[in-house]
Amino acid sequence: MRRAPKPLAISCRIAATLAAMALVGSQASAQFGGFSIPSIPRSSSSSQKSADGCPKGKSKSTGSSILGGLIGQGVGRAASSAGVGSFFPSAEFADTLTNAIACRLDPEEQKQAAEATVEATRGEEVGSTSSWTSNTRENVSGTSTVTARNDELASNGAVGRQCITVTDVIIVNGEETTANKRMCRAPGSARYSLAA
Repeated sequence: MRRAPKPLAISCRIAATLAAMALVGSQASAQFGGFSIPSIPRSSSSSQKSADGCPKGKSKSTGSSILGGLIGQGVGRAASSAGVGSFFPSAEFADTLTNAIACRLDPEEQKQAAEATVEATRGEEVGSTSSWTSNTRENVSGTSTVTARNDELASNGAVGRQCITVTDVIIVNGEETTANKRMCRAPGSARYSLAA
């Protein structure tokens, strides 16, 4: 008949195993020059981002968010060292800028991009363009161009909302991002805003 191990003996074995693992880890760190295991991020919706770099809502699964977080940390470090970052879109410009563009611009640049869009849409003609260059960062610029017109008809056949397609192009440290957006204005309205 075998005796069950005593709790103290089990605790001592666990402590000895952990001490041995710590010793091996410190030796590996010394040998490989600061080898470290990345921390596992928390699975919170505020820290997750969609494919365009902007924050997104609910996660699909804890496993995918952990793996995505680990990969994202490496990509984030590389992007940060290259001077490319991700910003939060300002609610002030939510009716003018798409997230794909706003996420790559700091708040002042978002303002400049929104002003360029408003300027381009004032012309209302296809081909009307407005450009800007960042006041806060080097190597950041953009343009807004009206690329199509597609007014809506009301049920009685009269022209309803006036709609245009605007193409935004931004360049951040040599990386180009392009986004098309449909913008409309109701009859009598002074400016265009993003259409739902």
